[in-house]
Amino acid sequence: MIIDVHTHLNNYDETVTKSVDETRDELLESMDKNGIDYALVLSSYKVNSHRPSVSDVIRVTEGHDNLGVVAGISFLNYKERDLRELSDYLKDGIVKGLKLYPGYEPFYPYDSRCRVIYDLALEFDVPVMIHTGDTYAKSAKLRFAHPLNVDDVAVDFPDLKLVICHLGNPWIRDCMEVVYKNTNAYADISGLVLGDFTSKYEKYMHKQLKEMMLFAGDPNYLLYGTDWPISTMESYTGFMKSLKLSKKLKELIYWKNSAKLFRIPVNVPEKVKAVG
Repeated sequence: MIIDVHTHLNNYDETVTKSVDETRDELLESMDKNGIDYALVLSSYKVNSHRPSVSDVIRVTEGHDNLGVVAGISFLNYKERDLRELSDYLKDGIVKGLKLYPGYEPFYPYDSRCRVIYDLALEFDVPVMIHTGDTYAKSAKLRFAHPLNVDDVAVDFPDLKLVICHLGNPWIRDCMEVVYKNTNAYADISGLVLGDFTSKYEKYMHKQLKEMMLFAGDPNYLLYGTDWPISTMESYTGFMKSLKLSKKLKELIYWKNSAKLFRIPVNVPEKVKAVG
């Protein structure tokens, strides 16, 4: 069983015209090719011809039992009507989490304006995913995306489940401390590379992840994710194999942690297919 908690239907090559339905089909094809049983699709902080809205993502994933939706929220532009719409989606179980994009937008996740978003997540018991670390856009401001900023939120909202996206890379040691210190903090391993891992970079990230598990203990906090299509699923499959983890740890990272955190219903056969 493999759950990918971090995928998108965004069209990052804006020179190419591609519908959200086409991108959805490409995602499903990549999942099938790489043995991914379930994926969460995250909408963006902005909506345009290359970034589908939450409602569009919901529309194209409807009827696909192996796809779930996490709603991206724009800190700069959210309105009361957006929160009412999200509340309905959350109440109906259509949306399984919320996502904030500090760095891409200039705000700290502990800003008081985020409180209403955290209260919404608490009301419906869903995680809030927070972008941290390096950014795809050169116009983003990194100081807002440091993983230590998540510590303030974890402390002020001890019942709120938080996901530090991308391990805070390159500030992975700071991410280690946040998840070690706060039992309500998790981290996903998505977006560690653009495209494919090189052999040299794979070895470097292998060392970083091993150190994290040594420092923070058994990875009940660690979630498998790729950031597809920015990172390829094929390359992540190879990266996970290179870690040479025990069956217990692989199951935690590949699906058990994610299924519990996002309340994803899973039917695990008696003999779970081999992973990594």
